[in-house]
Amino acid sequence: MLILASTAVSAPWTTLFLDVNTFARDTPWLHAPMADYADYGIVLFAGLLLAGWWIARRRGTTAAMVTALWAPIGMLLAVAVNQPIVAAVDEARPYTTLHHILVLAHQSTDPSFPSDHATMAGAVTVGLLLVSWRLGLLAAFAAVVMAFARVYIGAHYPHDVLAGLALGALIAAIGYYLARRPLTTVVQRLEDTRLRPLLTGSGRRDAADPAPATTG
Repeated sequence: MLILASTAVSAPWTTLFLDVNTFARDTPWLHAPMADYADYGIVLFAGLLLAGWWIARRRGTTAAMVTALWAPIGMLLAVAVNQPIVAAVDEARPYTTLHHILVLAHQSTDPSFPSDHATMAGAVTVGLLLVSWRLGLLAAFAAVVMAFARVYIGAHYPHDVLAGLALGALIAAIGYYLARRPLTTVVQRLEDTRLRPLLTGSGRRDAADPAPATTG
C-alpha cells in the first residue's frame, strides 16, 4: 500500500501523481525514452532557440532579432527567479514522501516546487512564440511533453511542473515588454559592428533604423 510520509502536498495532486505513476508502471516500453527526454530534453530546447535565431537572422530586421535574443535571455531570467522560490517553498520530492512508487529519475535532494525544467520550457515557449508561431507551437508541444515526463519519471508532482510552466511563461512575457526597448538599442548598435552578420542575413535595415552614413 502507498503511504504518505508528508501532508505538504494536497491529496488531489498526490492522487494525480499516483495515476501517472501507475501509467508509468504499465508502460515499461516508455521508460527509456521518457527518462532520457526528462533529463536531456533541454538539448532540444537549445536547438529550438538556435532555430529562432536563424529565422530572425533570415528576416533581417532588428525587431525579429530582438525577439530571438530575448528567448534565451528570458529563459535564463526565469530559471534564476525560480531558484529563491524553490528554496522558500522547500517541497520534498515525491520519492522522498511516497513509498513504493516507481522512480525512474536520478534521485536528488533538491526541492521540487516549481520544476526548473518546466520553468525553462515555459519561458522558451513564450520566447519563441514571439519569434515564430510555428516554432513557438513546436516548443509548446515539447514543453508539455517535458512537463509530463518529469512527473512520469517520479521527479515532480503535477503541480510542480504546471507552476513551472506558468512561471516561465509569465516571466518571459513580462520581461520581453520591459526589456524590448533597451534590447532594441543594443541590437541596433551591434548592427554597426563586425557582429552584424550574426544579426542579419540581409543587407537591408529596418525603416526605423538610421541610414548608414555616406561620404562623397
